[in-house]
Amino acid sequence: MSGSKLSEDSNAGRAEGAADHVLGLTVHTMPEPGQALADEARRTRAGRWKLIAMMLVSAAPVIASYFTYYVIRPEGRRNYGELIEPQHPMPDMLTLDLEGQPRRLSDLQGQWLLVSVGSGNCNEACVQQLYFQRQLREGLGKEKERLDRVWLVNDGEPIAPALLAGLKEAAVRRVPGDEVAGWLAPAAGQGIGDHLYVVDPKGNWMMRFPAHMDVTTAARAKRDLERLLRASSSWDKAGR
Repeated sequence: MSGSKLSEDSNAGRAEGAADHVLGLTVHTMPEPGQALADEARRTRAGRWKLIAMMLVSAAPVIASYFTYYVIRPEGRRNYGELIEPQHPMPDMLTLDLEGQPRRLSDLQGQWLLVSVGSGNCNEACVQQLYFQRQLREGLGKEKERLDRVWLVNDGEPIAPALLAGLKEAAVRRVPGDEVAGWLAPAAGQGIGDHLYVVDPKGNWMMRFPAHMDVTTAARAKRDLERLLRASSSWDKAGR
């Protein structure tokens, strides 16, 4: 009888303990609405900073090359080309090639570009500009493969057949005059066709050479191009 009594007491104790355990479960309170909103705001800010950091990492090589070229330079060195600040991104405009086939201007990205602009009815000044453009690229030697010549024809005038022979290695595109004028701009008192423009591989117009280039100033422009290509050699390679 005593053993039965002990067994019953033990079973009762376990039942009471189980009941106590169930009744003792912790009840967690729901977060306050203000706290939830604050947590969400913190996560949003963190995401934005991560995105900004990724963009800076992507742009760092270009920024470093410009810093090397324009800031860390020997005393007394003067640049011939004019730095464009802020840089002007290339518009993704529709153009036509020499065969009349539609091409996106953005297809030219991936190389340094030396750009001239003018009428298809190329006058003597225009011919000279295209000549210096070709000579500047050829003068870069093996580095010329990192720079492409581009002639943007900003009207519908036909191009003289005699001119085409010198344009075999150039990218010629017919472009809407108003759109290209919204991207490239001349110095005060000059026309858009009076300059040669430098565009980086990311498609940013970043330099403008002074108007009316001659043999003396072409040599100075060549030195600028050589230094610019040298400063960017760590991240820019030939070919798109």
